[in-house]
Amino acid sequence: MKTAELRKAFLEYFKANQHTIVKSSSLVPHDDPTLLFTTAGMVQFKRPLLGEEKRDYVRATSSQKCMRAGGKHNDLRNVGRTTRHHTFFEMLGNFSFGDYFKKEAILFGWEFFTDHLQLPKDKLYASVHEGDEEMGLGVDQEALEEWARYLPQERILTLPTSENFWAMGDTGPCGPCSEILIDQGEHMACGPECEPGVCDCDRFLELWNLVFMQFNRKEDGTMEPLPAPSIDTGAGLERIAAVLQNVPSNYDIDIFQDIIGVIEQISGHSHGRDPDKDVSIKVIADHGRAATFLISDGVMPSNEGRGYVLRRVIRRAVRHGRLLGIEKPFLPRVAEGVLAAMSDTYPDIAKNKSYVQMALSNEEKSFSATLDRGLGKLQEEVDKLTKAGSKVFPGDTIFKLYDTFGFPIDIIMDLARDQDFEVDEEGFDQFMEEQRQRSRASFKISGVMETSEALQQLGAQGVTTTFSGHDRTEDQSVILALLTEDGAVNEVSEGQKAEVVCERTPFYGEAGGQVGDTGRMSGMGFTLEVETTQKTPGDLLVHVCEVLQGTVKVGEEVTLAVDKEKRKATERNHTATHILHYVLRNVLGDHVKQQGSYVGPEYFRFDFSHGEALTTEQLARIEQLVTQRIIENE
Repeated sequence: MKTAELRKAFLEYFKANQHTIVKSSSLVPHDDPTLLFTTAGMVQFKRPLLGEEKRDYVRATSSQKCMRAGGKHNDLRNVGRTTRHHTFFEMLGNFSFGDYFKKEAILFGWEFFTDHLQLPKDKLYASVHEGDEEMGLGVDQEALEEWARYLPQERILTLPTSENFWAMGDTGPCGPCSEILIDQGEHMACGPECEPGVCDCDRFLELWNLVFMQFNRKEDGTMEPLPAPSIDTGAGLERIAAVLQNVPSNYDIDIFQDIIGVIEQISGHSHGRDPDKDVSIKVIADHGRAATFLISDGVMPSNEGRGYVLRRVIRRAVRHGRLLGIEKPFLPRVAEGVLAAMSDTYPDIAKNKSYVQMALSNEEKSFSATLDRGLGKLQEEVDKLTKAGSKVFPGDTIFKLYDTFGFPIDIIMDLARDQDFEVDEEGFDQFMEEQRQRSRASFKISGVMETSEALQQLGAQGVTTTFSGHDRTEDQSVILALLTEDGAVNEVSEGQKAEVVCERTPFYGEAGGQVGDTGRMSGMGFTLEVETTQKTPGDLLVHVCEVLQGTVKVGEEVTLAVDKEKRKATERNHTATHILHYVLRNVLGDHVKQQGSYVGPEYFRFDFSHGEALTTEQLARIEQLVTQRIIENE
């Protein structure tokens, strides 16, 4: 079965079982400032899984683009050296938001694998949580009994919390999980002691993880049952494809073979003949795929945040290209292999082809200019340390190589490992702390308000705000909630600041770089100054106010009036960003994409992607065309 056929079969199976097929979200999380990238299928369903948001479906299924190459989830250094690790991968998943639970989740997993994919029943295993005395939990008896319907007792494993319990954090929703494994045979074993649940080799391969979100862990550690337990599952598309295609590695499946075929043409080396060369071929295939999708989703190489991770991925691929003897830029051609393999499923990467190839080419050329000198300097340092009898690469030296030559630590780690050196990562991290601080700040999602517990509770209750400001700047409404630093309150008085949620509002909430509206609220005996308006990740619009006069209470009627002059000025600048974007694409090319913006009443800023500085002629032409469109006023 081809990988595309597997993806389709999974989604269609769950659609037939009353699940809504939800399109993969971007690799850049839309409304979660805590995440660098989308790392799992559940990311776009986090709010309904936590009970913070209600959607028009209670069952969902997806094949989600995922990226794990930074922060807590970082598989970068293992890529190329194992058969399964990737930076970019796809996660198949099915989700229940308070609808079905363990019985149905286990049935779906078993039925899809055995009836639809025809995996051999006598080769499948399942694991359940063995319990945890500190948590006050016994063995997951419910899951154990459900698996006993399909498997003999000797192929149902009980594993500890470290393996079979999922938690989003130290407190909050959590629960036991159940993994489905397959025995691929003795030829895949790591040794005579190889056993399921004991070793991490490829013989007993985990294919699917079913998370049973059933508890709320409180600050004192007690586990409180959730009123509406949920299901969150994740299965690696590439892993299952490798099993179905009867190949020993994810890199041997059809979509990777298309990409690897391009690398073989460029390098003149065939995959499967030289173990060292194989590592480089796999690194380039994985990193080329990851970079193509990241750039298509709007990430550009930089020294901060997501852009820095992309830069590391590209530069590691370039370095492995050199190990294969590739001297000229090659990543744009690798991207063509990715498009050939995956653009039918993800048409955006084909649509953004020129943009992706330009970004790859510019970054590759930039790094190639210093790569040879940097590698020479790296080898000099290795020779010095060897002569001094040291086997540790110092943190300050690593930072110097990074700062001077743009060498990511991953390249230094690879070279050090090849020559049996240890690396002073802690020392390097100290030098990088300032950059990390900037990176963390850059992860914040523009225009998305961090949601307080009180606002989360409103979302969980299905409370929404209707935006009425498309055709008006004044409206009548009812106050649904008043929030202060102490949480939800029933009233606020003169001099106090509060967040105010209304049933409907003409106030635009800050989003997409555009500032929120300001203005006034008034009612019987009270007046509030609206300092700004924020949009939460759900469908709430929150007015940040100061009470100028009187006392305002929940449930009171209120008149909302937007500052018209500021709204008009902001609207003009908003229109100007669209005109500028249109002109930039006409003058510079359709690779130009918006990378960020600020739109306020006084001015606007527009950030865009382009691989080089604009010429004087281009700037003059852009100014001329923008002015012309404004004069036309169409």
